[in-house]
Amino acid sequence: MSDVRKVVLAYSGGLDTSVILKWLKDTYDSEVVTFTADIGQGEEVEPARAKALQLGIPPSNIFVEDLREEFVRDFVFPMFRANAVYEGEYLLGTSIARPLIAKRLVEIARSTGADAIAHGATGKGNDQVRFELGAYALAPGIRIIAPWREWDLLSRDKLLAYADAHGIPVDFKKRTGGAPYSMDANLLHISYEGGVLEDPDYAPEESMWRMTVAPEAAPDDAQTIELTYRHGDVTAVDGKPMSAATVLQTLNDIGGRHGVGRLDIVENRYVGMKSRGCYETPGGTILLKAHRAIESITLDREVLALKDDLAPRYARMIYNGYWFSPERRLLQGLIDASQAPVNGTVRLKLYKGTVICTGRASPDDSLFDPKIATFDDDAGAYDQKDAAGFIKLNALRMRIAAKRGR
Repeated sequence: MSDVRKVVLAYSGGLDTSVILKWLKDTYDSEVVTFTADIGQGEEVEPARAKALQLGIPPSNIFVEDLREEFVRDFVFPMFRANAVYEGEYLLGTSIARPLIAKRLVEIARSTGADAIAHGATGKGNDQVRFELGAYALAPGIRIIAPWREWDLLSRDKLLAYADAHGIPVDFKKRTGGAPYSMDANLLHISYEGGVLEDPDYAPEESMWRMTVAPEAAPDDAQTIELTYRHGDVTAVDGKPMSAATVLQTLNDIGGRHGVGRLDIVENRYVGMKSRGCYETPGGTILLKAHRAIESITLDREVLALKDDLAPRYARMIYNGYWFSPERRLLQGLIDASQAPVNGTVRLKLYKGTVICTGRASPDDSLFDPKIATFDDDAGAYDQKDAAGFIKLNALRMRIAAKRGR
């Protein structure tokens, strides 16, 4: 008899998690609760409820939740306040979704009296780390079951055979092979990896991309948009107030139409291997460009420099699963405090895969002083003679070293 009485499973309704649902019942002889999150993956999540019912889960044990607003407001927007980019390119679309799912798994486990949670992440990927670090940070004594680290169903054929043997319905596409790669989608991005993409020299076919048109197929006319910022977050697009989730969806639609946000990289996974991934992040690409533009006129030079120093470390925290860590929380407090004056508007032009800032304004918080910056007569606002002493003092150590031949 297993010591796991009840387990909460992160459930998508796909082949893997449907097999896991049955496997948990058989292996641990436990009651199963399913949790399906809508974080903007672009597919109906209600079919997961129907499939869970079909597999014998009582309605009271099925949780299907719309988390899109919470996802953007409490996870995506705080990340963009930090200008976080992993290894100089990746906008962390998959990484930032995992702590929210881990949080809800733990909360549902508590509310239902479950003593374990389970996920379908493989033992090769980053997601197992993100789910489990998040869960342990929130519930130190939680039991975590990761079937891919326990069972011997380590191929699609074995999963299909198990499904057939236990009467688990399988989507036709899964049975016939499906896409030649795996996909993960949410409101921030779509990622593509595995299959034919495991060759880093393979150029993906145009039909792979779902959120964006090819830049060469984008409209011939540029589109200009204006974003309104309040304390570092976008609150309106083209003057229209919007919720956080609506902002991101709107920017996805606009950016995707103009071919913005495609990325093809080889990244370094936390578990030690290199992995090739292709990503579409149209709204996120726009947000990153715009946020840096509004910060350029509202933040002090050294505050910006400090944020630039910390941004790569912050990005690694998220990529490596440390969203709920004390260091990320501490750093977030510093970042959020810096955003108080980050208010105003940013104007952007989108054209065939590019995002160009064409203006930024912050009437109440801008540190840009045209009287000092002008190349025309500044009426004494800046004394150019002061520069000589500044330069000599900064050159002093190099002049002394040069005299010594060093």
